[in-house]
Amino acid sequence: MQDPVLDTLFRPFEDGLIDWPTIPALFLRARYGAALSGVDRTRLICDQSFKPEHDRLKQAGFTLRTASDTARYPLVIVLPPRQREEYRALLARAVESAEPGGIVLACVSNLEGAKTVENDLKALCGTVASLSKNKCRAFWATTDAINADQVAQWRTLDAPRPILDGRFQSRPGLFAWDRIDAGSERLVAHLPALSGHGADLGGGYGYLSDEVLRRHPEVRLDLYEAEQRAIELAELNLNAYGERVRYRWNDVTRGIDGPYDFIVSNPPFHAGRADQPELGQAFIRSAAAALKPGGSLYMVANRHLPYEAGLKAAFKSVSLLHEDRDYKVYRGIK
Repeated sequence: MQDPVLDTLFRPFEDGLIDWPTIPALFLRARYGAALSGVDRTRLICDQSFKPEHDRLKQAGFTLRTASDTARYPLVIVLPPRQREEYRALLARAVESAEPGGIVLACVSNLEGAKTVENDLKALCGTVASLSKNKCRAFWATTDAINADQVAQWRTLDAPRPILDGRFQSRPGLFAWDRIDAGSERLVAHLPALSGHGADLGGGYGYLSDEVLRRHPEVRLDLYEAEQRAIELAELNLNAYGERVRYRWNDVTRGIDGPYDFIVSNPPFHAGRADQPELGQAFIRSAAAALKPGGSLYMVANRHLPYEAGLKAAFKSVSLLHEDRDYKVYRGIK
């Protein structure tokens, strides 16, 4: 699969505009692609909180950064995410992670606001150089004269904070980070009585799990989530349930543990801006494989997503519990 942002990110090295340092560089929000295939594995320390990308980098032979790493690097490479508070905080941490006089290099698609993010790096570091290619923009700056006040202000922009009158802790950049997702609300409203050992696939900061655990005091639940930043908050939000809940930093599309009596899920269906219904279809297959015979999957989805065929192929019985102009709630019995 083509990755024009990743390809453009490494053009400054190919064009001789930036030299690789003699010691490893730090790569924040790293992801693997063709542009990395020819990079010496000793040149990068990669940081990635999203489990599928973390696993791809590890499988490709790159070193993953540890949580205890406080080193400063001569070069920090970063792929900023879309959400403004999250990417500004990441840029600030990239600047803090660079040695004095080091380089911070980033790349963003023009469709994702490349010029805006470039200006934000300029606000932190001053003069910025750039190049454009593949409808993307790579830009970099040295850390000789940083705006320390701006760095300090931005580095906490994605910090956890209370939402919904303090019911949950959340943070910018997570799915539906400052609200309860309407699809999840539909699913909760149409769940029957549940019992036994269940799982929440794609549990985010813990809303669905909280509803299940609160309404059904005898239930035990495993929360699966690919984004480590969300898992950390789910642990805070569900702490009162103690050993009734376990947390799994996991790529659900590659399978889960089991067997389970029931599974609830509001699966993801986006990668960037584009719909990727194959994500939800993979969740369906993983759920079916992990359920006990007679166990049930309860799932909500935007009504336009093509999940019926996959559900019918994976489950003995499929029923539609609710349908409105925006969502469908399904039950699949194994």
